[in-house]
Amino acid sequence: MSSNVNTPLLEPTTSQTMEQPAPAALASGSSSDSHPPPLPNMDDIPPLSLEVLTDRNDKVDALRLVADSVAQQRQQASRDLVTHPLCLAALTAVAAAAHQLVWVARAHRDVGVGLALLSGLLMTYLLAIRYVTAPYLKRAEDMKYAWLVSDDAPGAEDVVIGTRYGGEIIGACVLRLEPNLAGLPGSGSGGSGTKRRTRGGGGGGSASLKGGRGVIRAWTTRLRYRGRGVGADMLHEAVRVTRERCGRDAEVGFAREHANSEMVLPEMFNGSFRRRERRAARALENVLAEMEGSKKRK
Repeated sequence: MSSNVNTPLLEPTTSQTMEQPAPAALASGSSSDSHPPPLPNMDDIPPLSLEVLTDRNDKVDALRLVADSVAQQRQQASRDLVTHPLCLAALTAVAAAAHQLVWVARAHRDVGVGLALLSGLLMTYLLAIRYVTAPYLKRAEDMKYAWLVSDDAPGAEDVVIGTRYGGEIIGACVLRLEPNLAGLPGSGSGGSGTKRRTRGGGGGGSASLKGGRGVIRAWTTRLRYRGRGVGADMLHEAVRVTRERCGRDAEVGFAREHANSEMVLPEMFNGSFRRRERRAARALENVLAEMEGSKKRK
């Protein structure tokens, strides 16, 4: 009687269909495993550095990066206008009125005329947005080197912190060091003398800045390097420079009239810019909290 259940083979056997690898192939495989592919040359990777810029050409490059960030506000403002519900409602109302005049009210309906009218409306809509956001470009063009010089202390330039990747400036932070004027002669309300202001920028002495504060007037990173921690590193450096020159408890904050603070549209269209300002403020708060925590641990 034969059984339908397969009987296992207890003796060693070899497959008749699998070919055994040749000794040469085994030798080549073992040699490839023993010699892994070479690692990339680390010297080919450009260095990333963070420094206080002292060369005028480097400062000009950093200022140009700040001006580019101002010009980029036009793109963001244009996107906000294109997708804003109020603007879309106005465009829809105009399109509906035009449809009523040239399509519904006319006995002879021409599809070509309707499409041409719709295209004209859309073109006018986009051109109007382009026109109202054009002042951002004018603002960017007006950012000359004199923007780094304080009006209160002629000749005193702001501290410019730059992030360099290879030979390119990819991040810029403009810091103005303001002295404490409370104890200076003529600064009180009852003083009869004229007010004196010490040099508050990068050229001022450290003694005149004791008790002062740091004001960040610009903070930007090149578009493709954003979200990689470059901006946070510049904030760390700004706080370090401020407390090194103004005292360990010196305050650091963003200027009310910073490089990107000017808004050319009504406030109802500036939601995205206000959110950016809040994110920047939170980033600075996180840096300050981190540095305070590290100081307490020491």
